Amino acid sequence: MYKGHVVITGSAGFIGGYLVQEALDRGYRVTGLDNFSKYGSPVRTFDGNPDYKLVVGDATNSDLLKEILTDADHLIAGAAMIGGISYFHTFAYDLLATNERIMAATCDAAIDVYKKGRLKKVTYLSSSMVYESTYSWPSKEGDERKVPPPLSSYGFQKLAVEYFAKAAWDQYKVPYTILRPFNCVGIGERRAKSDVEIMSGNINLAMSHVVPDLAQKIIRGQNPLHILGDGSQERCYTYGGDLAEGIISSLENPLALNNDFNLSSPVTTSVLDLAKVIWIKVHGDLSDFSYVSDEAFDYDVKKRVPDTSKAKDILGFEAKTDLNGMLDEVIPWIASAIKSGVI
Repeated sequence: MYKGHVVITGSAGFIGGYLVQEALDRGYRVTGLDNFSKYGSPVRTFDGNPDYKLVVGDATNSDLLKEILTDADHLIAGAAMIGGISYFHTFAYDLLATNERIMAATCDAAIDVYKKGRLKKVTYLSSSMVYESTYSWPSKEGDERKVPPPLSSYGFQKLAVEYFAKAAWDQYKVPYTILRPFNCVGIGERRAKSDVEIMSGNINLAMSHVVPDLAQKIIRGQNPLHILGDGSQERCYTYGGDLAEGIISSLENPLALNNDFNLSSPVTTSVLDLAKVIWIKVHGDLSDFSYVSDEAFDYDVKKRVPDTSKAKDILGFEAKTDLNGMLDEVIPWIASAIKSGVI
């Protein structure tokens, strides 16, 4: 059943790939917008789908956004310079400036189109990093305005995304939903075109997200394994397909209007325990496991644990895929990507 037209900015990105597929599976017609600045032009299984159209262009172009939003029912604002811990240290100014331009253009276009009566809502993808400076856990919706602001430019800008959403509602009554993914894990992520070389032991950091970084080091045979920090950092890893289900499900839910949600698995795993799980999956056991700690980055948050009860109670969202299930899909993909030279 046809459910409407969704525009997804950043559709060629890591989470964007999952979002497009989920929206198509749910009966939406999808227009994606991407300038291929992160990975280049990826090949997707939905590329030939007649209900999917890709517009190659820049999300800072408000006029282009207005054009593709003309008959859209929903806009998912996902375009951003985004990466892991080394990425937002390397590009601290660029991502702040670029992402602010993207968000201003997105809101300008949405405000203009909403006045004409077709657009129902803008769904903004924020980040767990809005809770970067918290001092209590689990992080609950609303805490982002109570705790000190994020110290990293990336976290600060993601908090600004939420201010954009609420300001566009306050002044122009453009409805919104704010969603905060936590530590997305899945296939399709690769080394960014703009990555600089940052060595971790004898191996170049891969994308600087912890799962692909550890997996590619272990697959390549690094021993002792180099871990950023002491390994006690706690994260809740969430499968990209689960996140996409939650995001697309929120589009038509009236209780999501002008509301915000953490989207995450509630299960906490330390980086060291994650490394051990990956090691066992690659090598069979821990008999030869050893590691050393490299100096952590300044903004490597020690603990990132969400309260997921609001998303469960209001959206009915629960992350279904456990860490083992994620790694069983991701590790073979990374091994294949190493062989093909993608990573």
